[in-house]
Amino acid sequence: MIKKAIIPAAGFGTRFLPATKAQPKEMLPIIDTPVIQYVVQEAVDSGIEDILIISGKGKRSIEDHFDRNYELESRILEKEDEALYNQLKHIENMANIHYIRQKELNGLGDAIYHARFHCGNEPFAVLLGDTIINSAIPVTQQMIDAYEQYRQIVIAVETVPHDKVNRYGIVGGKKLSEKLIQITEMVEKPEIDKAPSNYAIAGRYILTPEIFSALEKTPRGKGNEIQLTDALRILLKQQDITATIIEGKRYDIGNKLDFLKTTVEFALKRKEFAAPFAEFLKEIVKGL
Repeated sequence: MIKKAIIPAAGFGTRFLPATKAQPKEMLPIIDTPVIQYVVQEAVDSGIEDILIISGKGKRSIEDHFDRNYELESRILEKEDEALYNQLKHIENMANIHYIRQKELNGLGDAIYHARFHCGNEPFAVLLGDTIINSAIPVTQQMIDAYEQYRQIVIAVETVPHDKVNRYGIVGGKKLSEKLIQITEMVEKPEIDKAPSNYAIAGRYILTPEIFSALEKTPRGKGNEIQLTDALRILLKQQDITATIIEGKRYDIGNKLDFLKTTVEFALKRKEFAAPFAEFLKEIVKGL
């Protein structure tokens, strides 16, 4: 059983400047909910309540968000807004959340390496803090199910257009079933004509403790950083790794255009203003 999750959230968020000059990109709201809250909720919905967030300089607001705010709670109670009060209580009681700082931004692999003492000899989930996946069954739960079956590292992948494979880490391999792939190779942002498939890594992993020894052996790669994909390539020479094709839609909040698209889609799912917002969009489109 996977009991722990790691959420890397230490990056500068430079693509969202100036909004991220004083706040983490993971705290940017999709309507009224920070991105990272969706990620934590996915872990919780998958049965994980022990979460380590890898943060960095200027990320204190993440800790404050999941902490208790007595003054705010009192003010909400004075207004007799029970629904909002319950929302606040839910956030602070979602999970047992721990924090550690990545003092230097040396890549995703280095961020994961910071979790070695917290995870010990247990397998654990990794959920990137700037990626939301909307699905009927939480993607992390889908991956836990695959891990329970094969007892090996599991990487979430999604199908992307062939002409866009050079934007992603791509895996190749042989299919074990409709949704599972035995990985034989992993390539970071391959040229379109050299990609082994159009299955892109989707920001979710189930990793085993062997990843930490692999990370110790991993030289700096792209961007002079320790890349998780490079460490996984080392392990691929020693053990089997499985990919699960996710059932759900991934929202990458790493760039402004996708952030805008995500906000619109999530707004249209909200009952309280879906209809008037849809009408507003229709009027906007008419005027284009």
